[in-house]
Amino acid sequence: MDRWLKAGLDYVSSWLEFQMRMSRQPGCIIAVAHRGQVVLEQAFGHADLSNGTRLTPRHRFRIASHSKSFTAAGIMKLREQRKLRLDDPIGDHVDGIHVAIARVTIGQILSHSAGIVRDGPDSGWFEGRRPYPKRDGLLADLQGPPVIEPNSRFKYSNHGFSLLGIAISSITSEPYARWIKREIIDASGLEETTPDMPLKRGTPLASGHSGEVLLGRRVVIPGDYSLEALAPVGGFVSTARDVVRFFASLSPTARSSVLSRMSRREMTRRQWRNPNASIETYYGLGTQSGTLNGWDWFGHGGALQGYISRTAVVPDKEIAVTVLTNALDGWAGPWVDGTIHILRAFSDNGPPSRRLADWNGRWWSSWGATDLIAVGHKVLATGPGFWNPIGEASELEITRRDAGTIKLANGFASHGEPVRRMRNKSGRVTEVWLGGVKLSPEGQVAATMSRRYKPARTK
Repeated sequence: MDRWLKAGLDYVSSWLEFQMRMSRQPGCIIAVAHRGQVVLEQAFGHADLSNGTRLTPRHRFRIASHSKSFTAAGIMKLREQRKLRLDDPIGDHVDGIHVAIARVTIGQILSHSAGIVRDGPDSGWFEGRRPYPKRDGLLADLQGPPVIEPNSRFKYSNHGFSLLGIAISSITSEPYARWIKREIIDASGLEETTPDMPLKRGTPLASGHSGEVLLGRRVVIPGDYSLEALAPVGGFVSTARDVVRFFASLSPTARSSVLSRMSRREMTRRQWRNPNASIETYYGLGTQSGTLNGWDWFGHGGALQGYISRTAVVPDKEIAVTVLTNALDGWAGPWVDGTIHILRAFSDNGPPSRRLADWNGRWWSSWGATDLIAVGHKVLATGPGFWNPIGEASELEITRRDAGTIKLANGFASHGEPVRRMRNKSGRVTEVWLGGVKLSPEGQVAATMSRRYKPARTK
């Protein structure tokens, strides 16, 4: 592993541990792959808060709409085998739908530009109000025409994408789950992924959890249900390790894949911009994409009741990041973005120089934690509570063993002021001063706060 990457991943682990502590999320698993090999896999928190089960990397998660990328890969494989074309009308392979929907193409459905209703007239299965639809129920929701003009804009449609699963079954004369398991999951070398429930007996499954705001506490949301006809859309169950390996294999730069390089380029190419959104992102053929801090990425996200997940692949750096969380308010998206920001800083600056390596560490004041991060020939000072700790960091220029200057800082911070470390008689660093701010070890600050202030009463 490259030295800059190892140093970056070391800080990612430390930062994510703090983020979990601060956010009070139930559980989180992160996996990072480099050149197709998993170089970080770590679990934090709990698989189930009701019984205190600790989360492990082997726990399965509902990965929700990540499933679309598996289904899209299946379509592209059938295309390579000349069993379909992307401009085939979906009606060539699926019966029982409105004539206008039958005319939209497989490519339009893959890119969510077919104009089809998102989830039908009542998507209560996403809230546990009704069971997921079987094939007849799904087709019953598609007896009307597209709700907007096809090929006019990006419009996400779970119902539309479900038709691709039916098409795969029709073309292959096999159940979707059997074919996709053999031709995509198994062929990709994934051992911890299934296209839907049930799991084999004894397989660990992380329970989903609600958010805290509605009830003032979390409740457990079991994840052991089948998505039935919506399995091609969101039914997949997997681990972070398998997900990150699969998405890494979809990169045009991947060394091995179930798809040709041409198919992978087509899947990950930007087809439609997401309109009316605060962040510029795009959709391809079963993949999302965008640019973050100058790095182009593709991947997908996923959300089912109790689970939030996200994956991003940076082809130019041959890096892929997956974060799985088991709560409805999970921070998987910001944590993937934060990981990319951190790795970008180490990629640009390199691992810490030998002279600065011992500046790394977490220090505290009554205001919270400050991380000192040595990258290359400088030290960054930032709050590990930030979603983008690099973007909020001050830059320290270290001129002597225990002294330096805040070379670059936010205008509201202490730009230009001195930095110093204090040591005890044995030579151990006991304090760090950033300008006029004294930073100490966590336990020392906690003890001081407990002595100085009285506890707040809670009902």
